[in-house]
Amino acid sequence: MPTSLLRAFWLSLFIGFTFSFAQAAGKPRKSKKDQVVTISTTQGDIRLVLFDETPLHKANFLKLAESGAYNGTTFHRIIPGFMVQGGDLNSKDDEPSNDGAGREDEKRIPAEIRPELTHKRGAVAAARTADVVNPQRMSSATQFYIVQNPQGTPHLNGQYTVFGQVISGQDVVDKIAQQPAAERNRPVTDIKMTVKVEKLKKKKITELYGYQY
Repeated sequence: MPTSLLRAFWLSLFIGFTFSFAQAAGKPRKSKKDQVVTISTTQGDIRLVLFDETPLHKANFLKLAESGAYNGTTFHRIIPGFMVQGGDLNSKDDEPSNDGAGREDEKRIPAEIRPELTHKRGAVAAARTADVVNPQRMSSATQFYIVQNPQGTPHLNGQYTVFGQVISGQDVVDKIAQQPAAERNRPVTDIKMTVKVEKLKKKKITELYGYQY
């Protein structure tokens, strides 16, 4: 092969390799594993996964769960045919009137509202204050709700950040929603939770729970 052609060959090979490497570097490899969050209650266990498309909410929830911050909190608001809400750190104390109020120094999370993440049955979303005081629709740093309605709650789409999905134990969500409630939809008997996180291969999660990535 003539020297000029040989040089051109090696140059094109080098450029092609460099381009491929740059492409790979620009697109981080997707992990083959994911975290399964288990919320244990007296009514049973609820398992869920959190979405990579909402990284701020996912990281925040996992940090709280892994630190034990959620342990001892309750589902303080239940509305059958709608949703169950929990996670307020105030619900750990013996004063029921402050459940759902949140802490004064609590930081909020910027909204990560995405049109493809909707309020279908079992959706996990972040609670927040009303638009009149929170026009950016920033989320509570701790409180979340799980959609219980079999038809979902599509009227909430685009208004709250959906950041996860129940993959097992939706029947437990139904049981919680059906518990006797008093003023402000607060359960008469505390429904406390403990939360743990387990990292599994996505393939294993699909095998165990039928969840498709």
